[in-house]
Amino acid sequence: MIQSGASRYVYWLPTLRKEDAPLVGRKSANLGEALRLGLRVPPGFAVSVRAYEDFLDCTQAGSRIREVVEQAGVDLESIEKLERLSARLREIVESQPLPAEIEDALADAYRELCGFCGRENVPVSTRSAGPVSRPGQYETYLNVVGAEEVAEMVRRVWASTFNSRSLAFRLRHGLPLERDPIGVTVLKMVNAKAAGVLFTADPNTGDRETMVIEANWGLGESVVSGEVTPDAFFLDKSTGQVRQKKLGRKVRLVTSAERGVADQETGWERQSVFCLSDAEAEEIGRLGRALEEHFGCPQDVEWAVDAEAGFPENVVLLQARPAVIAERKPAAEQVAEMLVKWFYG
Repeated sequence: MIQSGASRYVYWLPTLRKEDAPLVGRKSANLGEALRLGLRVPPGFAVSVRAYEDFLDCTQAGSRIREVVEQAGVDLESIEKLERLSARLREIVESQPLPAEIEDALADAYRELCGFCGRENVPVSTRSAGPVSRPGQYETYLNVVGAEEVAEMVRRVWASTFNSRSLAFRLRHGLPLERDPIGVTVLKMVNAKAAGVLFTADPNTGDRETMVIEANWGLGESVVSGEVTPDAFFLDKSTGQVRQKKLGRKVRLVTSAERGVADQETGWERQSVFCLSDAEAEEIGRLGRALEEHFGCPQDVEWAVDAEAGFPENVVLLQARPAVIAERKPAAEQVAEMLVKWFYG
């Protein structure tokens, strides 16, 4: 595994621990921790939070953003005004070239990653990695190819800290609008046969003895975005075995294109069968259970099954974070709900 080439802007995942979240963002830090546990993660590196801060300072983008924010006088009652402010701030970030030191660090790291993977222009994902987890706020770019494009997409991930969702969140919580430092996780793309999410406790019922997998063909973005009804697998946590599964409609999938990704219809043959074998589902559950035991709380895990690798090496982790789990209802209340469903549907 890659260990060398670190700089203050780039850290290789195997060198990271969960305590490094303030340095590189929680996503990268947790993936580094997963690697230390011996769990499978695609090769990759972390772009530090400091790179974001130095970019804003060295290019003067930070001071321009501060001026624009002060002039805007935004409030939550004006969505259109917030969206105009977002467009202006993103334009400031995306129009600035990266400082040479940051650009060189990214290019060197990408070159080393290509060497490790044994191919030129290895496709990667660039994913936001905040020191504090804020699911769904920032943007991810997939199937990014070439050092120049990696630098461009890292800058766009930084720019996504100024999208209207992020600005609204910071307004609502009294946080500064002019910057929201984050890291970026750069991972080798997985040629995913299937992908999705795992909750190591049932997020709806609060049942901590049941793990739930949601899965679709291709990349996991169709599952994360809620655009399809995925296959669902329910696993007994104590045995790790599949206890129940439900076939989803899976009418669409997301897959890699020549550049970026493409949305495709799923043919009937793939709609009518499960996208995971029971063995693959149980391996996903095993990895998730190891994460829960290590981190000490239920986990929300993104995973993929690599079409180019054999079982079980084909099951890899892409993200792990604490899951938001409902409180389990008292037994009497559960029975009452069940009776209502039986009688009234």
